[in-house]
Amino acid sequence: MSDAESATAGRTLGVIGTLVWDTIYQRDVRSGPVSEWGGIGYALQALGAALPSDWRVRPILKVGRDLAEEAFGFLSSVPGVDPAAVLVVPEPNNRVELRYSGHERQAERLSGGVPPWRWEELLPLLPGCDALYVNFISGMEMDLETAQSLRRAFRGPIYADLHSLFLAIGPEGDRIPRALPYWAEWLRSFDAVQLNEQEFELLGRAYGDPWRLAADVVGPDLGLIAVTLGPRGAAYVARGGFVPDPFVWANGRGRIASPGPSRSAKVDSENATLEGGDPTGCGDVWGATCFGRLLSGASLEEAMADANRFAARNVAHRGASGLALHLLGRLERGTVRS
Repeated sequence: MSDAESATAGRTLGVIGTLVWDTIYQRDVRSGPVSEWGGIGYALQALGAALPSDWRVRPILKVGRDLAEEAFGFLSSVPGVDPAAVLVVPEPNNRVELRYSGHERQAERLSGGVPPWRWEELLPLLPGCDALYVNFISGMEMDLETAQSLRRAFRGPIYADLHSLFLAIGPEGDRIPRALPYWAEWLRSFDAVQLNEQEFELLGRAYGDPWRLAADVVGPDLGLIAVTLGPRGAAYVARGGFVPDPFVWANGRGRIASPGPSRSAKVDSENATLEGGDPTGCGDVWGATCFGRLLSGASLEEAMADANRFAARNVAHRGASGLALHLLGRLERGTVRS
């Protein structure tokens, strides 16, 4: 174990998101539709592979009573996960139909749906968490007011994948890309945020140029914007003086200005997308791996390279079940090898 890993031994990462039962069509022309666990399951499995073995992962989830038994069975199979903070609700669990054409997602339709967290529900679940990973799988995990309350109350680092905040819901449950209302307030509710390329472009419509927006918005309250680029890797914009150690991120909150100009770079992926593979969950694997490696003491570029590698490996796997072992491959838990 490295010195950085020794310093963080025995810590707990809280994970806020939504566990989804996916039905995937046309992922592979040789087979019919496949149903399996997805959503936050991909991120939990990636954290099981990326974090040091003495970290615990606390999923802060609501699951529908209709799939509760199966959900707890899945969660108990993920390395390092303690499901004590999972709440069973009477509403039907989130289910999503995904339709692909090649590697491109053509349609996403949501049914069911657990209710969002209210602040008074969320607050008692935070003690004992040293860091938070928030993934907007449904886009309805919490509203902006709750996110702002979370930011004010939680003193540890908060990393957020904003994904489905950029999706509206049509009358039949179809997910439709949209610009993010109150985008500035959302961005400043977290220490680091992640978007994919399409979401980044939607964000930039409010500003004209997403890269100029990113350079202007990073600062004391938002330290890092990571943009995933599929098989091309990922890029980032970081505030001046940004330190990759998440446990110092909160020190900059509320300051008037950052020390120096923002910086940006791209980290290429060593692996191209595999022909005939499944891109579902790649962004979730990427973000969980990146944050998990930062929590382990990696540099930003190292964490992003490891995230690129794990996301590429995810393409060769089907669903979230058993994904941690697949991601590890030739890897030891918490140690990334090329």
